[in-house]
Amino acid sequence: MANKTIPAICVVFSTFILVVTVSAQSPQPYPKATTDRLIHQETPMLPPARNVVFTDPDFGSTMIRATDSSTNFKKPGTFVRTEGSGQANEWNADTSKFYVIGEGGRDYVFAFDPGTMAVSSPPNASPGQGLLLPLRPGASFSFVDPDLIYGTAEPDTLTITTYRFSTGIVSPVIDTRSCGLQPTLGTGPNVVSDDDVSLSLDDTRVSISEGGSEFGKHIFVVVYDKNLGCRWYNTQTGQIGGQWGTSGLASVTSPYLIRHAYLARSGSGVYILVDGFGWYLWDVATLTVNACPIGGKSDECSGYEAVGYNSLVNGPAIQGDMQVVKRPLNDISRISQLVWPVAVQWGQQRHFTWSNVDTLDSAPVCGSTYAYDGGTWIDQPLAGEIFCIETDGLASTVWRFAHNRASYINPFFQTQPLGNVSRDGRFFLFTTNWDAQLGLGADGTPLSDVFIAKLD
Repeated sequence: MANKTIPAICVVFSTFILVVTVSAQSPQPYPKATTDRLIHQETPMLPPARNVVFTDPDFGSTMIRATDSSTNFKKPGTFVRTEGSGQANEWNADTSKFYVIGEGGRDYVFAFDPGTMAVSSPPNASPGQGLLLPLRPGASFSFVDPDLIYGTAEPDTLTITTYRFSTGIVSPVIDTRSCGLQPTLGTGPNVVSDDDVSLSLDDTRVSISEGGSEFGKHIFVVVYDKNLGCRWYNTQTGQIGGQWGTSGLASVTSPYLIRHAYLARSGSGVYILVDGFGWYLWDVATLTVNACPIGGKSDECSGYEAVGYNSLVNGPAIQGDMQVVKRPLNDISRISQLVWPVAVQWGQQRHFTWSNVDTLDSAPVCGSTYAYDGGTWIDQPLAGEIFCIETDGLASTVWRFAHNRASYINPFFQTQPLGNVSRDGRFFLFTTNWDAQLGLGADGTPLSDVFIAKLD
């Protein structure tokens, strides 16, 4: 992305604001974390053994390796990773369970002790193994019920489904074909969902994208309210309908296909990602759809995003890698900078996760950075790290926890340190190949595993 020159007077003014604001007392959810903006080099370290607690040598955070090459017992000797979007809830409501994804698209659920960080086999799993979840990748734990997870299951991915751990029962929530979609959907390999099931914070609403052969080709967003019924949006015809809210044509008239769609935690809006364009925001109860294209006047719609309760955070990286912004869903043009001043530095991607969000959108948003060209050198602050950023506007605190030690090997998705924060904001699940030291798997592709960092 092209660098843009910032007038000197703006830099001076930003620095002055930093001094005044950071000196104020803001909440300190992570009192042990490093909060400076200095370069912290990475200490060389061999991959630790699975399920052995250790300390990050550079930031002091407690960590554990949750998986190894035997975790995916259906395909041993292959990689394990996180869900990757940062939007699915991979941790259950009381932080006693999490899931990982093995090569081949299998979900494995593990028990977790937040006090000791021990990872173990849950009930109904074989000793030393994870529970093979009967749902497709992309499942999302309930925000309110620690025993429940939502997702889709074979062979019908158009039905949103739940799995209850205590009973082992898979139950349908809603067959989205019954939602009155226009045109109606049939069956077959070219009519599936994206499995991107997402939930409101109280579990009363759930959404999914569907209708095409794969992600990037879907035409429907469906939102199901457990009390009101279905609501849907056809992005090809612009038609919006359902059992509640306003019916008619969306305010955006240009047709487009859906890559992924994620429900705001309030249930009031859906963030819709589109290949090669940017994203749209649908106000679910109305016909209002707002576009946020990449390459527009400000280009502040680019970068990875995370949807909160009624806000969205993304990293446009116009001024520098760590430019991170927040905007309300009801006015996506009203942007607040979360990190200031922004150092003019380049080369690091930023990935976000916000499953710890509160109803005020004031909980820290967490994430990871990595070099998209595969470089492992640490030549700038926050390079190759795990961090959380203050979102309440009181100050510009960045809490730094550990190096993620991920060396991206293009085009292998599993070598990116994509993470997922627990509901309580205390643990960060992430993928890493540990500076490429894990080697190659039985199928010749790079190995990766899932680690957990304690955020305190």
